[in-house]
Amino acid sequence: MSARHKYPEAAAILRVEERWLRRNIKSLPHSKKGRVVTFSDEDLDRIDALYHHEPTTGPLVIVPAPSKGPHPLANLRPLPPRGAAVRTS
Repeated sequence: MSARHKYPEAAAILRVEERWLRRNIKSLPHSKKGRVVTFSDEDLDRIDALYHHEPTTGPLVIVPAPSKGPHPLANLRPLPPRGAAVRTS
């Protein structure tokens, strides 16, 4: 049988604040016997899966290895300084 965790233990395992669990209890998997709310290990795994987000920007993003060939932005050139005449050839 899996362990049953009350609010403080579950919050520590999930690394969230206890009040976050209490505030969102209606949308979280849990068991309730009378007024006692408990979370099984499976409940905690499900909560983690529901609210886990991988970063899409920033330094923690998993970046794919660069492809072979020229860089896709290699043809870009900087704009001329403001006020400079633009030459067309």
